[in-house]
Amino acid sequence: MITIKPKKGDLLIAEPAIIGDVSFNRSIVLIADHSKEGSIGFILNKPLDYTINELVPEVEATYKVYNGGPVEQDNLYFIHKIPKLIPESIEISLGIFWGGDFSKVAELITNGDINENDIRFFLGYSGWETNQLEEELKANSWVVTENVYKNSIIEKDYKSFWKEKMLEFGGEYSIWSNAPENPNYN
Repeated sequence: MITIKPKKGDLLIAEPAIIGDVSFNRSIVLIADHSKEGSIGFILNKPLDYTINELVPEVEATYKVYNGGPVEQDNLYFIHKIPKLIPESIEISLGIFWGGDFSKVAELITNGDINENDIRFFLGYSGWETNQLEEELKANSWVVTENVYKNSIIEKDYKSFWKEKMLEFGGEYSIWSNAPENPNYN
C-alpha cells in the first residue's frame, strides 16, 4: 500500500496489526486538523451505548453518540454538513464541518430542522502530538486514504465500514475482512 501524507479531511484506516488497542482496533478516523503541531481526529465507527438525549437531556433526540477517541472523553464534540444552520462552524474539508454553536444545534434538533444524517456526535477525540502520527504511519499502524465519501461520510454505516475498506484495499487486506476482531476466537 502506498502511504500518502495525511491532511485535513483524510481518513486513517487502522491496519489489521492494531490488535488489543480498544480505541483504535479496526477504527476509521476522520482527520479534523493536521499541522506541524499535531493532529486531531474523530473515530467514525465506534458507537457508544449512549444517545445524545441521555448526555444532554434538553436535546430531544436519540441520535447515537460515538467514541471519538481516548482524549477528553468527558467532552462532547460534533461534525456536521450544515454550516449555514450552525454558526461558528469550522470547515474540515469537502463540506464537513466541526463544531459550532451548540445551543443552536439543540434547537435545530428539537425543532426537527436537522436529522441524524446531518450531524454526528462524539465523546472525546483522537489526538497526536508533533510527529506522533507520522511515526505511527512509519510503523504501519495506519493507512491514509482520501475521503471519497465527502460529507456523506456522516451517514456512513459504521458496522461494516472497516471491513469494506479492507476488501477495497484487496490483497492481504481481504483476508482480514473476515477475521474475528479478537484473534483468540480463531
